[in-house]
Amino acid sequence: MNQSRAGARLRTVLGHLGQHSAGAGVAYPTSGAASPNSFHPPQFQYTRDNNVLSLEQRQFYEENGFLVIKNLVSDADIKRFRSEFERICQGEVKPEQLMIMRDVAIAKSERVPSEKTVSKVQDFQEDKELFRYCALPEILKYVECFTGPNIMAVHTMLINKPPDAGKKTSRHPLHQDLHYFPFRPSNNIVCAWTAMEHIDENNGCLCVLPGTHKGHLKPHSYPKWEGGVNLMFYGIQDYDENCPRVHLVMEKGDTVFFHPLLIHGSGWNKTQGYRKAISCHFASSDCHYIDVKGTSQETFEREVMEVANRLHGIPKDATLRDLYIFRGRLVKGKRINL
Repeated sequence: MNQSRAGARLRTVLGHLGQHSAGAGVAYPTSGAASPNSFHPPQFQYTRDNNVLSLEQRQFYEENGFLVIKNLVSDADIKRFRSEFERICQGEVKPEQLMIMRDVAIAKSERVPSEKTVSKVQDFQEDKELFRYCALPEILKYVECFTGPNIMAVHTMLINKPPDAGKKTSRHPLHQDLHYFPFRPSNNIVCAWTAMEHIDENNGCLCVLPGTHKGHLKPHSYPKWEGGVNLMFYGIQDYDENCPRVHLVMEKGDTVFFHPLLIHGSGWNKTQGYRKAISCHFASSDCHYIDVKGTSQETFEREVMEVANRLHGIPKDATLRDLYIFRGRLVKGKRINL
């Protein structure tokens, strides 16, 4: 999308906004770090009543803030997503609004069109092939357990964690995804994250701190890493270093669903391969937007809007709220406009 078209489209969207529009298996073993059998809540706070999750699965998510469903996405779908990613990297397709990201350790001279120089594609909602992931019935069946029936896809990524160049820049610091979202309540938001191949500690699997979703949103900033930090890879400093950590070893097609306040990150890729995963954050379409001015999210808003203006011509006076309304997509149920 050229800059004038992107700016015009956003202005049209903004002209129709109301005050509170939302626009925007099995339990995974935890090696003793968390016990689903010891949890007996008076009521469920983080999951919805339906016949999809078992009682044990609901209890596990309530206590730990994440749940892995094994072999959820088919090999055929993952093959199609991988093929489309390769086409994007080669420049054969250029989806509107897509953001292509590269690891900070890759020299500019090496940034030729290639899968080996792209660490992530973000905001692929205009790519019909990749966006199929967000509408897969097997994904939405579980998403509804956390958001309810009216579901918006609000943020999309295909991550291609590169072999680390020796500076450990392929790491992602421990963070909470809610830092990136200007809408609430947090309990109506969930991430679906699917492994596109075998993922373990060697190639940088997800690391989660069980139970931290019960806390609050902590201040985020760039960590002071000697090798450098990738754009928008914010991290938190204020967390209990003694909190048990669980490394999610996953096979191709396994999908983890997790709460936006769950503290998580990923290690550096020690192999020579590229670790791929595809993900989408979903939110109930009756969430409400907040003004992030004066909060710990304000720095992120300023940074992301500078990028949106430079790449897509998004108006300079737009807000993070405007951006999510601009790129949010209804995938199930109805969009609520108040």
